[in-house]
Amino acid sequence: MFRASNPFSSFAACALVACAVTTPQGTSVPIPDGAGGIGFDDLRYSPGLHRVLAPAGRAGTLALVDPDTLRVTTIGGFRASPTWNDGHQDGPTSVDEGAGLLFVTDRTAGALYAVDPVAAKIVASAKVASTPDYVRYIQATGELWITEPDSSQLEIFALGAGLAGQGTTLPPTLTSVATIPFSNGPESLVVDQAAGRAYTHRWQNTTVVLDVRSRRVVAEWPNGCGTASRGLAIDAARGLFLSGCADGTLSILDIAHDGKTLSSISKGAGVDVIGYSPTLGHAYQAGSGCACLVVLGVSGAGQVSVLGQLDAPATTHCATADDRGHAWVCDPQGGQLFRVDDPYPASL
Repeated sequence: MFRASNPFSSFAACALVACAVTTPQGTSVPIPDGAGGIGFDDLRYSPGLHRVLAPAGRAGTLALVDPDTLRVTTIGGFRASPTWNDGHQDGPTSVDEGAGLLFVTDRTAGALYAVDPVAAKIVASAKVASTPDYVRYIQATGELWITEPDSSQLEIFALGAGLAGQGTTLPPTLTSVATIPFSNGPESLVVDQAAGRAYTHRWQNTTVVLDVRSRRVVAEWPNGCGTASRGLAIDAARGLFLSGCADGTLSILDIAHDGKTLSSISKGAGVDVIGYSPTLGHAYQAGSGCACLVVLGVSGAGQVSVLGQLDAPATTHCATADDRGHAWVCDPQGGQLFRVDDPYPASL
């Protein structure tokens, strides 16, 4: 077992073998073919599959990580790149689940894929109109919404035929059916499935709320990000919307009261994808500007406070949370994830 002075720098000991190295603040989980770097972006957790979902950029795979055993399995067939470009512009970078399938966007291929997680293979694909960023499944309509900021739009795909669990041998189909123009964005995307609302940022200042059935904008809220809107999350049970900014600002907005700002705090820097645990009321901001993971508590009244700050990789910018009390932090340069045991009490 290798101990490093930086608790997130243990990748070297695992580069040649599959292993997990426990450190004071995190456990290293190397991604297969991650040596040389992986451009992580979107990280997700699937309670149904009991897996962290990590599109592995340059490696051209979707990694599924068991949060208990740390066993990593990968699904291939996406576009791989020979070298990491120090960003997250290559290969598969976003994932979501729905209808018994996983959906992955690939920036290099310019495509949307449907993946059967049981068979561990791609079962359908379709070209997208522009470089894809985030993909999210809409339960109410059976659609997939993809943000395409290079073309200032969201593209909508209909999911049809051969859905998992419906006793058919037909493959699913992915059909582009509409686009929604979106100036100054869209950045990030989250869906409140029960309410039928989708939330996405403009690059500066505001968050836009869309009705998923009519595909129309129904509200626009100040989000506390004067220069660079980034991550977002929702706590549907408590009616809270979390807006993250690149400079480390996190604002909590009241969904039921037209996005009224309940509280705001600034901690960390270089933040992109934020993680959130609704069971703990904890938000996780991994920032390259501070090489840190900031853990924030969100009370039932929507008041945000700093619970603590942990070391993180210098190139990190994305985080997620599982339902086991762990935060997950990406290490693009090391080609790995880190599982961090959250040491703080629930903020509910």
